[in-house]
Amino acid sequence: MPGRSRKRLLLAGDVGGTKTALALFEARARGPRLVRGAVFPSGEFESLEAVVRRFLGEGPSVRIAAACFGVAGPVVDGRCVTTNLPWHVAEKSLVRAIPAPRVKLLNDLEAAAHGVLILPLRVLMPLQAGRARKGNKVLIAAGTGLGEAILVWDGARHRVVPSEGGHADFAPRNDLEMDLLRFLQKEFGHVSYERVLSGPGLYNIYRFLRDTGVAPEPQWLGDRIRSGDPSAVVSEVGLAGAHPLCVTALELFVSIYGAEAGNLALKALAVGGVYVGGGIAPKIQAKLAGGSFLAAFSDKGRYASLLGSIPVRLVLNPRAPLLGAAQVASELLRGR
Repeated sequence: MPGRSRKRLLLAGDVGGTKTALALFEARARGPRLVRGAVFPSGEFESLEAVVRRFLGEGPSVRIAAACFGVAGPVVDGRCVTTNLPWHVAEKSLVRAIPAPRVKLLNDLEAAAHGVLILPLRVLMPLQAGRARKGNKVLIAAGTGLGEAILVWDGARHRVVPSEGGHADFAPRNDLEMDLLRFLQKEFGHVSYERVLSGPGLYNIYRFLRDTGVAPEPQWLGDRIRSGDPSAVVSEVGLAGAHPLCVTALELFVSIYGAEAGNLALKALAVGGVYVGGGIAPKIQAKLAGGSFLAAFSDKGRYASLLGSIPVRLVLNPRAPLLGAAQVASELLRGR
């Protein structure tokens, strides 16, 4: 078609332990425009390069002007060993494999934070109105793992700072959570917040409650857990109020989630706002809005009133990391 060759195409990716989302965008002055996208099960591929080859091979031949990928793991010197996948990802190898003249790797939450900054308010559900003001913001997101990012206000714009705060030590707040810590220490040794605040983490909480006798597990529930995704079953049954084990597990999960969101807000002095993203939050939004999340968020002693004044919003758009990666790729074209 006439003019197609003049289009500058961007390749963006959101690389997670469960799935990898890739998309082609057209670079435009008013922001990247989605051309096509696809989602692949990460565990079925030996590398990110293999996923990229599959994706690009499914459409017409294109020339990529710039690419950016948000990857679940720490990115250092343009390289990343993914946290929940046996992948070694490097900008230099992606430049050759795509091929593309410009490739950037970001932590997945770093990419998501770039995406959140350009999302419309209609996909940001308010959990706490707070007080609108300029300042630092943070993003916390539980999914296959737990990601955290800081958005630093420099006086003119927010600059995204990556973090691996999800792997910091889990800090119990009461006797029940101390027992949870001891339970998980026997299995994992070091217990991070990710061991509790993630899909697998929700099931870890459930196993703790079940194995310590909080309530017996009926056969129907055990059968469902063994035949499906355990965390999804716990979440579904808990939301429906269909069994006390799942209800209690979900309530404890939500309370710890709120507490760690408050911890992150304190560490970054995030008076500009807190975003709650990731794959789990939209599925349990009724629980997050139910009170225990915000109660734990603000339960910070002398700083309770400060936490109570911070806007907290739930990110409903699951494409935030992909949109953020596309935005960064477009900035690569402009030399930023």
